Amino acid sequence: MRITVVEGDITEQHVDAVVNAANRRMRGGGGVDGAVHAAGGPEVLADCERRFPRGLATGDAGWTTAGRMPARWVIHVVGPNRTAGETDRSLLTSCYRRALEVADELGARSVAFPLVSAGVYGWPLGDAVDAALETLRTTRTSVEEARMVAFGRRAYDAISSRLDPPPVAVR
Repeated sequence: MRITVVEGDITEQHVDAVVNAANRRMRGGGGVDGAVHAAGGPEVLADCERRFPRGLATGDAGWTTAGRMPARWVIHVVGPNRTAGETDRSLLTSCYRRALEVADELGARSVAFPLVSAGVYGWPLGDAVDAALETLRTTRTSVEEARMVAFGRRAYDAISSRLDPPPVAVR
């Protein structure tokens, strides 16, 4: 699998699936979750309500339509909320592993990932990047491209500094 990085908006990625950093309720929220629901439109929420009437557990993943986004699917993952005391790193790595498993079930070949739990959930940026890249590099999958979508230059630099070889800047 090829791991790439771009700085930008995950909801605008032309990939088979985008990964949403959701909350357990699966009804929208802030950050990536709010952006995905806003860009996808009411179809995403309706599909969440139908498929996940009781939400999802931390570390798990499930899929819905992408609604109005260019992607075909949204793979929702629930990352650990470190700010609320959820510090088990295996829950964070499980989000990436489970997202790849769901992508394989769907037949998705290109998947855009945010840095799960690195925003309001308070996971330290460096460890969030390491957890993502370690898991993407070691999980068996049919996904051909895992695109890390960095929200802001700081996240982009943190991801790109850990890729080998470093990405070519495209603007």
